[in-house]
Amino acid sequence: MQPAASIDRLSSILERFRVKAQLHHSGALCGLTHFDASEGFGYLHVLRRGELEVSHPGARDVPQSLRFEEPTVLLYPAPFTHRFHNPPQEGADFSCARLVFEGGATNPLARSLPPLVALPLAQVPGMDMALQLLLSETDQLRCGQRLLVDRLFEVVVIQLLRWLLDHPQDAGVRPGLVNGMSDPRLARALVAMHDAPGDAWTLERMAAQAGMSRTAFANTFRDLVGQTPADYLTGWRVALAQNGLRERRSIKVLAEELGYANPSALSRAFAGKVGVSPREWLAIAMQGIVRV
Repeated sequence: MQPAASIDRLSSILERFRVKAQLHHSGALCGLTHFDASEGFGYLHVLRRGELEVSHPGARDVPQSLRFEEPTVLLYPAPFTHRFHNPPQEGADFSCARLVFEGGATNPLARSLPPLVALPLAQVPGMDMALQLLLSETDQLRCGQRLLVDRLFEVVVIQLLRWLLDHPQDAGVRPGLVNGMSDPRLARALVAMHDAPGDAWTLERMAAQAGMSRTAFANTFRDLVGQTPADYLTGWRVALAQNGLRERRSIKVLAEELGYANPSALSRAFAGKVGVSPREWLAIAMQGIVRV
């Protein structure tokens, strides 16, 4: 069962948490190619032609080895070590981009996606036109090529996210935002919270948005999203607060925008989710001590 076409489930999230792509490679890849998680990037790989064996050294959440023999898109939304094994002379033909989901571990989309999404291109309708333009741009050097290719990779990511919202079980999506947004009733409540995070969101109001009873809404939400509605709302608000702090906005202004009575209330919610105060978190983030 899919949400009504009139519900835009992605825009309010992607406007606040952008996905940025940067062309990494286009052409044949021969022999062993290593993509290391320590570099801090996710990846989008488009296998255009040829065969590919990919391995995941030491991984537990994905198969140790996979083989692909048809045009395929592989999405690693978060940094994840993987290796391509191709013939030493006539390798497979790829277009690859590095990805950064803004907010890192706090990005609600990236956090709810599996470590790897691998889909035959024929399985994702509507992606053909963007891929044709992307591949034609990577085949020859032209003015503005890199900028255009980066944006086209981002378009492909959005199209892939659209498909995942409608087919979460096919992609092995675990409980989380994407799984919740695949339910037409929960999607209405989630989009409303995303669009107006500062509103007074009681359980009754959330359930009314979904057209469900409080009990049915709370139980379904917990089953699909893996959190209570109140806990999810707090996490969404705190993630937005983190974005605001990165932009050097004050806690006072953020508290007013996010529905908290005062800065202290936001600080308490922030510390409850993150483990440190907003001031401490910002100091760590700005110093680059850890990736946040």
